[in-house]
Parts: sequence; structure tokens; C-alpha cells
Amino acid sequence: MSESSEARSAGSVQSLARGLAVIRSFDADNPRMTLSEVATRTGLSRATARRFLLTLRDLGYVRSDGKIFELTSEVLQLGYSYLSSAPLPQLVSPVLEDLSAAMGESASASVLEGDSIVYIARVHTRAIMQVGISVGTRFPALATSMGRVLLAGAPAQVVTELLDGPLPALTPLTVTDPERLREILREVAEQGYCFVDQELSLGLRSVAVPVHGPDGTIVCALNVSLSVVDSRTPEQALAAVLPALQQAAQRVEQALAARR
Repeated sequence: MSESSEARSAGSVQSLARGLAVIRSFDADNPRMTLSEVATRTGLSRATARRFLLTLRDLGYVRSDGKIFELTSEVLQLGYSYLSSAPLPQLVSPVLEDLSAAMGESASASVLEGDSIVYIARVHTRAIMQVGISVGTRFPALATSMGRVLLAGAPAQVVTELLDGPLPALTPLTVTDPERLREILREVAEQGYCFVDQELSLGLRSVAVPVHGPDGTIVCALNVSLSVVDSRTPEQALAAVLPALQQAAQRVEQALAARR
């Protein structure tokens, strides 16, 4: 590369960096700014800030009444480009982190694979089960809240095959009656969530909700794990967790919709 080409390349990179700095200067506390305010927040001269603002305006990322500048919704397309290429676990993980922090409990996501759920993302806070859980861990779908959420939206043939197979009792509370399990799956489908109380492991409760893709199919399930020793009744535990869990699922669904 010639010296002049290198200089042009360096100039282009610097221009890109400055343009992005102008976009990032707008935030919740500064949604609308004058030219002078943008220059101050970016450290650019007024002339340079003006040039980038006008360029961004011509591209549709900024609008102005001649004095005040603000971003347009076109800026969201920059984020959508990332979302469209991000795999499901990468989309889910930050949502689980926020959910876990808000609830003070472990939060997970899983998909259905055969007769099991497979964890694709997890944020751990405390150990409730003796078995360690991490990405890739598998559990019988019918005994878990996430498994039942996933099966509630699965084809009937998949459910029939599972119910025709062996249904081991993992704890004294595990439901193993095929007809009762069919009834539970119908209830889960109708109410849009599942609460499981110590059927996978004694001392462990969990609440799960489905995450739907843009076509309406269930692509994964999210859950929050709870300990029985926290003294809340099952009804109190469900009421405390479900709204935040549903909001988390909506966040993932919005991210998935943005990938289209």
C-alpha cells in the first residue's frame, strides 16, 4: 500500500470513529443537543462536529430543526445488524444476567433435545441441587419446568412418544402418571408458564416460560430456580418471579424479531 493510500485509510478510520462518537454522545440524559453541546461532549471542534452531524442527517440517522439535533430510529438498524448475526445463547445470556440480578436467583435457558432439556445459557447464584448445572447439562424434560414448557408447544407425536416410554420418579414428588402429565402440559400451554415443585430434586422449585420466535414457535425456555427453604409458599414464590421472567422472555423475543 502506498503512503498516500495508507493516509487515506487512516483518515477513513478516524472519520468513522468520530462519526460513531457523535452518535454515542446522545443518551437518555442528552437526547436533544445543540451543535455546541455535541462538540463539547465529543471533544470535537464545532466545525468538525457540524460536518459529522450534517452527514448523519443526510444519511437519516440524525434530524434537526436547524438548532437542535436528535437521533432518529434509523440508528436502531446499527444494533439490528448485530442482533441478526448473534446466536441464541448470545442473545439470551445478557437477559439472564439481568434477570438473575433482579431476582437474586439462578436463571437458565434450555432447548428440547429428544427426551431431555439441554442448557444453552445459565447464570448461577447459589447451589440448590447436588449436581452442578452448566451449559450442556441435560435433565429429563418431563420432570422440569423448562421441559414442560417446551413440550407444551411440541408436536403431539413427540409428547406421545415420551409418555409411552419409561417415566422414572426422580423424587417422591415426581409426577409419572401419563394422563396426569398430559393434563399438566395442557395447563402449561393454556397459562403460558410452568411451576415445578421438587419433582427434579428435593428442595428445588422452578418457574419457566417459553420464548417464541417470530413465526410463533417456541425456540427455547427460560427459568428461575428457587429453594424451598426460603419460607415462601409455592403461590408466593410464583407471584414473586413470574412477572420478571415473562418480561425477560419478551426481551429475547424482541431481539429475535429484530433478526428478521
